[in-house]
Amino acid sequence: MEDGFLDAHRNIAASWEGMRHANIVKTGEGRFCIIVEWESMEALAASRPQMIATLDSFRESLEDLGGGLGVTDPVAGPVVLSLK
Repeated sequence: MEDGFLDAHRNIAASWEGMRHANIVKTGEGRFCIIVEWESMEALAASRPQMIATLDSFRESLEDLGGGLGVTDPVAGPVVLSLK
């Protein structure tokens, strides 16, 4: 699962238009958090189809998170504090 997940994200810069930067953080065994900086909230919204296509490329390898979440728990919002 881990290799498929990481492989699916190696070339996202080419398809996720408006993405400035992305980090993938391993938060546990088989668990990851993706933090993406976008040009704007509009750019994020416009890239949703490409993000879903990336997810669909490895969706079958993911485990349901439970609690009605499905296989992902997406959130978005503005930066409220930026540090070096």
